Amino acid sequence: MTILDGKKVSDDIKNEIAAEVQKMKDNGEKVPHLAAVIVGDDGASLTYVGSKVKACERVGFQSTMVRLPNTTSQFELLDKIEELNTNDDIDGFIIQLPLPPQIDTQKVLMAVDPSKDVDGFHPENFGKMALDMSTFIPATPFGILELLERYNVDTKGKHTVVIGRSHIVGRPMSILMSRKGWPGNSTVTLTHSNTKNIAQITTQADIVISALGVPNFLKAEMVRDDAVVIDVGITRVPDETNPKGYAIVGDVDFENVSKKASFITPVPGGVGPMTIAMLLKNTLLAREQRKGN
Repeated sequence: MTILDGKKVSDDIKNEIAAEVQKMKDNGEKVPHLAAVIVGDDGASLTYVGSKVKACERVGFQSTMVRLPNTTSQFELLDKIEELNTNDDIDGFIIQLPLPPQIDTQKVLMAVDPSKDVDGFHPENFGKMALDMSTFIPATPFGILELLERYNVDTKGKHTVVIGRSHIVGRPMSILMSRKGWPGNSTVTLTHSNTKNIAQITTQADIVISALGVPNFLKAEMVRDDAVVIDVGITRVPDETNPKGYAIVGDVDFENVSKKASFITPVPGGVGPMTIAMLLKNTLLAREQRKGN
């Protein structure tokens, strides 16, 4: 059994990006600039955006955090997005989700300039991804592809089962794993909360990618021997033995599933660190594209 170490791989990617940025600086070029917009004061969102800012510092990017109050109207947020769209100094920006209830998330994501949409959520970028065209791939699926590639996991002709159909992970993952090329070329089954006999389907899978958000959902009896298991779930569960008062738990019963798997991602330290690394990679790509235009 091999652990797919997202922390190590993400560190490698950040080092590679830092080297690229250093070359840009040496050539007197503008370095990539990533902005993050956060509305309200959700603790998890603030922590996540804070880690993105730190990651930018580490690789030598410029970063800007735009903090707006919880009472921000949709009109005010759209106004701020237009400002970022037209600011030539900003190469890419993200809108931290979730947004407060008075704001229509879809409208907001549609307002982001696709050439600056480093999250890969805009319908134009999603459509390009589905058509195998060059575009920004959503950071979490992009990170999973990178892990599979760097650990040389064979995906060709394999049966991949994706659990969860969110627009952020499940659905893009199902498209990417079936694309021509590598990682890809696998036969994909997309399952979700209404799928019957899910265990029957997962036991036939060579690769299981779980993005359900239900702690310890995938049990050992639900996977075949030597399966590749990718755990995208990240849930805080109360834990009095932990100084923080909670533990971070994935979708997979790691202790038991790891005894059967050929490759498996841990939680934390698997897919999570890859997401930020790939967001940086998308921002570098955005800078390169803007330079070429």
